[in-house]
Amino acid sequence: MAKKTFLDFEQPIAELETKIEELRYVQTESAVDISAEIDQLSKKSLQLTKDLYSDLSPWQITKIARHAERPYTLDYVGEIFTHFVELHGDRHFADDLSIVGGLARFNGTPCMVLGQQKGRDTKERGLRNFGMSKPEGYRKALRLMKTAEKFRLPVFTFVDTPGAYPGIDAEERGQSEAIGRNIFEMAQLEVPIITTIIGEGGSGGALAISVADQVIMMQYSIYSVISPEGCASILWKTSDKAKEAAEALGITAHRLKALGMVDKIVNEPVGGAHRDYKQAAAFLKRALSDAFRQIGDLKLKDLLDRRYERLQGYGRFTDTRASNGSAK
Repeated sequence: MAKKTFLDFEQPIAELETKIEELRYVQTESAVDISAEIDQLSKKSLQLTKDLYSDLSPWQITKIARHAERPYTLDYVGEIFTHFVELHGDRHFADDLSIVGGLARFNGTPCMVLGQQKGRDTKERGLRNFGMSKPEGYRKALRLMKTAEKFRLPVFTFVDTPGAYPGIDAEERGQSEAIGRNIFEMAQLEVPIITTIIGEGGSGGALAISVADQVIMMQYSIYSVISPEGCASILWKTSDKAKEAAEALGITAHRLKALGMVDKIVNEPVGGAHRDYKQAAAFLKRALSDAFRQIGDLKLKDLLDRRYERLQGYGRFTDTRASNGSAK
């Protein structure tokens, strides 16, 4: 069994889990039956985890969203979809490995699935550029979505990126144009689009594959116009204020659901999706099935009108006034 990685605020849980592992080792090496003590500590650890995760701050949720063991796009694709065939390249410059995608089946229905992939170890993270896509990545995503449109296939996208790659080479090849083009094309794509924020939904890098008819967020994912560190560096001239920035940005699933930015929140296993991939995928598959039932049979005009109204509704607010007409 792989060793669990605990975040700084999870240290009380880590200490209990260490004791449990020590007792299990003692039990295997001796004839003494201490299974009752192990069970008691395991229940205590579970309850401690539930208590800790019942009152998380936005900054703590940010750390969970970035957890190195959190399931990525290909993990969910392997659990939720069948007959996946990966497609490569943007047909212009290169194959950006930070975005993966291809043909698959969802509950037997042919579809196109794509999303960001960060990479597990140092080598893979370098190859996938830590999930930060360059223009060729977004153009690959658009090529796959246009292919889906041609064959009338629904599109499922999975967002998990700190943001688009800000390097000089990316800017030289038209980073902002590629992102803007994707947003423009997705707004009028003539097939259903369902987006899930599975980890980090960072800035334009996330928006480029998240214009959708249904937007779903995993419970401990984040979605924001800028990272907390980036926001803190601008407002306070130091990234040390990232915790305060996370509070002010409103980046958590429940906050965004209340604002109408996302349609559904998918609960995660106790301790986060990285603790149980299969259960997390099962929860998400159920949510994706519900979302697809809601939009899968809509007429094209109704689908596009609904998507347009959704986009126009972002940032809309109601100016409430007192009965005497003065501003409230």
